Amino acid sequence: MHVNVTPSEIVFGSWILFALYWLVAAFGVKRTAKRQNPAERMLYIVFMAAGFFLLDQENPIWGPLNHRFVSDQAWLAWLGSTLCAAGVLFAIWARRTIGKDWSAEVQIKQGHQLIRSGPYARMRHPIYTGLLLATFGTALLVGEYRGLLAVLVFLVGFTRKARKEESFLAAEFGPAFEEHRRHTGFYLPRFS
Repeated sequence: MHVNVTPSEIVFGSWILFALYWLVAAFGVKRTAKRQNPAERMLYIVFMAAGFFLLDQENPIWGPLNHRFVSDQAWLAWLGSTLCAAGVLFAIWARRTIGKDWSAEVQIKQGHQLIRSGPYARMRHPIYTGLLLATFGTALLVGEYRGLLAVLVFLVGFTRKARKEESFLAAEFGPAFEEHRRHTGFYLPRFS
């Protein structure tokens, strides 16, 4: 039996895998001790919704955003789908590593630990790194400027959220977090 899978199906399947894993893994996390302001949380949700909307919807009023930034070639579609799948798998590894201390919003959990293993040994925000890679892969598959704009929207949203997370972690862990920050990269690994 020969199965034909398209790059679009790989990208779609990767995002479904991400959503399902996030949903299932959300059960059993630790109780919240401190959380971000709900208005800040809403702004993050707006960024994410806008990014996914740009990736998924071509709109005639967007004009140049619907133009291609790469040619419509099979190898680019396969590269994009591969990057998307790799990014989702990397984000899942990072999410699995953080375990019960994870939350969708910026929080400090009861008994929160500073995770420094797995991808967190070299970078502070590997979930976002994986999701940015997946978003870039999806944008490459889409091939239109709206995809690049989506990557930028995700980058701005993740960076805002990551900085808030770091302020919470610095307040909670003090010198231990500062030492971790000196030896890790923000989105990219630091080897020191």
